Amino acid sequence: MTTVPLKRALLSVSEKQGLVDLGRALARRGVELLSTGGSARALREAGLDVRDVSDATGFPEMMDGRVKTLHPAIHGGLLALRDDPAHREAMEAHGIGAIDLLVVNLYPFEATVASGADPAACIENIDIGGPAMIRAGAKNPAWTCVVTDPEDYDDLLAELDVNDGGTTLSFRQRQAARAFGRTAAYDAAVATWMARFEETPRRVAAAGRLVQPLRYGENPHQGAAFYSDGSDRPGVATAAQLQGKALSYNNINDTDAAVELVAEFDAPAVVIVKHANPCGVATGDSLAQAYARAFDCDRTSAFGGIVALNGTLDEETARAIAGVFTEVVIAPDATDGAREVFAARKNLRLLTTGRLPDPTAPRRAMKQVAGGWLVQDHDNGRLSPDDLRVVTKRSPSDDQMRDLLFAWKVAKHVKSNAIVYARDGATVGIGAGQMSRVDSSRIAARKALDMAEALDLAQSPARDAVLASEAFFPFPDGLLAAAEAGARAVIQPGGSMRDDEVIAAADGAGLAMVFTAMRHFRH
Repeated sequence: MTTVPLKRALLSVSEKQGLVDLGRALARRGVELLSTGGSARALREAGLDVRDVSDATGFPEMMDGRVKTLHPAIHGGLLALRDDPAHREAMEAHGIGAIDLLVVNLYPFEATVASGADPAACIENIDIGGPAMIRAGAKNPAWTCVVTDPEDYDDLLAELDVNDGGTTLSFRQRQAARAFGRTAAYDAAVATWMARFEETPRRVAAAGRLVQPLRYGENPHQGAAFYSDGSDRPGVATAAQLQGKALSYNNINDTDAAVELVAEFDAPAVVIVKHANPCGVATGDSLAQAYARAFDCDRTSAFGGIVALNGTLDEETARAIAGVFTEVVIAPDATDGAREVFAARKNLRLLTTGRLPDPTAPRRAMKQVAGGWLVQDHDNGRLSPDDLRVVTKRSPSDDQMRDLLFAWKVAKHVKSNAIVYARDGATVGIGAGQMSRVDSSRIAARKALDMAEALDLAQSPARDAVLASEAFFPFPDGLLAAAEAGARAVIQPGGSMRDDEVIAAADGAGLAMVFTAMRHFRH
């Protein structure tokens, strides 16, 4: 028998959205309603006839609701194979009624954690009975239908309409898959939260909720989808898309890189990203000024790029951005004037996040490799002038020190090997992702020359600029390439076996150099 008539349903939900309408629709079909606590109260207040689970179990809810559905009368009704004589005999002997439909959604553990609640509140929002019932019902799709999400209520009612008040095996199997996905994600969220009590957890879990299917991945032959981890970290996953066509896989990846970098700055800042690397970063007295300076760093690469701002997008800045082909713009908010400017660019995606992510917040990063995962703490390292050690005869000036720290923040977000030239709070040349640090240094210098040509400058903006290297110079050659390009101060981690040679080369070239004792590899 593939179609099971729906005669008895258990409704026990934390999220009450749509509950009453669902209860009414089931009651009209003659379905007996079982329920618990607040769910039963909401259904009764709507005038529906509801039987308490405690009547079915013979036990009251106890321990502040921690124990109410953990009983054979409930789990037997969910798990019983009704075409098995032994199961039917057990049901009859113990007065266990079959449960054809289970509607459960779980205590809001993820939302409670995201709200910053204290540990006691988080623990109280770890659901026990709900996942146990869901798993029991989902184990038995031959007879039991499980619904764990209000988004599926309409599909359930449509299923009943076309199947004379019953559910088909294919529908129950689909719902079982969704049910186990929900409990897996829920357990993953709990395990991740609990993992803070263990430095290196024995097991790690990751889960996500589908945000949107994507047309394809990095390339058209790759399938892809976008999932949210359920956290409240501001960014592309939580942003509201105000206009534009659907985001692509590469859009999402690049937008994430842009917003994480722009959040590093307190002054008005703009980041332009291309292929997950910044091609222009600048601060300014206004966002419009910051955008113009970021754009000037590499006008060619900015074409078709992603723009992130750390303040409310205004009309002036919007007009400047709209003058260049841009894929995505993301900011905490946008004025009405800015939205009107972008409205004429139908394909331009505009996203608002409400606020910026905290670059210092602890979190874990995972990367899949063949047969496993690499898991590490997110790189949230930051520096102040007091953390730097001057290692050359010449010390940086105050202005150079500010630029060194600016360039260091940018270098943290550039693919290794990374070299960043900066001047007056703006990048003027970026070299990214080369196998040799010398090559990255030369590319960054070449980018600065390209900028000079585009702006009709008399000399390279790298002259008298500062340079940041996210890892140490293993030999003096990369440093000397920076000096040749005109850099006057350098920030790097130090720690090479040849630090003495590199320092001597810096002194010989008249450079100021500081060590951070912190590396920012980004692979």
